[in-house]
Amino acid sequence: MATQVFKIPESIKEDAKFTFCPGCDHGVAVRLVAECLDELGIKDNTIAACAIGCSVTIYDFIDMDAIEAPHGRAVAVATGVKRAKPDKFVFTYSGDGDFASIGLAEGMHAALRGEKISSICINNTTYGMTGGQLGPTTMLGQVTTTSPTGRNLEYYGYPIKLAEHIALCDGTAFSARVSLDTVANIKKAKQAIKKAFEVQLKGLGFGFVEILSTCPTNWRMSPDKAHERVQNEMMKVFKPGIYKDVTAQKV
Repeated sequence: MATQVFKIPESIKEDAKFTFCPGCDHGVAVRLVAECLDELGIKDNTIAACAIGCSVTIYDFIDMDAIEAPHGRAVAVATGVKRAKPDKFVFTYSGDGDFASIGLAEGMHAALRGEKISSICINNTTYGMTGGQLGPTTMLGQVTTTSPTGRNLEYYGYPIKLAEHIALCDGTAFSARVSLDTVANIKKAKQAIKKAFEVQLKGLGFGFVEILSTCPTNWRMSPDKAHERVQNEMMKVFKPGIYKDVTAQKV
């Protein structure tokens, strides 16, 4: 007798069509979010806030209430929603070009205030939707459409390490960096997303997950080669791990 090892999450819309580029890890990340909403039984009480970027289409896939924010303002909008409706589960889903650039102040100050929301940031080291330009997480030496000779340290500085910075904020309850390059790491990513959701449900503070992801189209790589880049290059700069978990610190 065959054993079912995978099923489409109940929260995924029946008529959802994959609209991300071939090989993009956004599809995996969206599925993990949907699975966590299902397992926690909170989908019908959820409001998502999404800003401009590839990430904004999450509400085309998950059957939930959602609000679209201006570029970089997803966390600010989510803060307003949560304060107006504190009984709702509120999360944001953003790319690094959105969260780590124009939206950095909103994210950091929400973490400092301990806003009881959860934020997921997809880090693919580039501006994916607008053509693969250099972004705040672009690695040193990485070639993009606006850094054809690679990211230069003296000119552009270092890439930002979000999970570490968010972890330093006193209002943060959970901060982690995960990856989607292997099945084992996908399982760890789901655990992190679920924990970031749970700390909000427990009223403990801000929950954050940075997800290392591929962008085969703008990296001009096959999906396999793109995952090799995550393993061989990105993980050396952006080390996966749990950077803060207040639930683990309690006796």
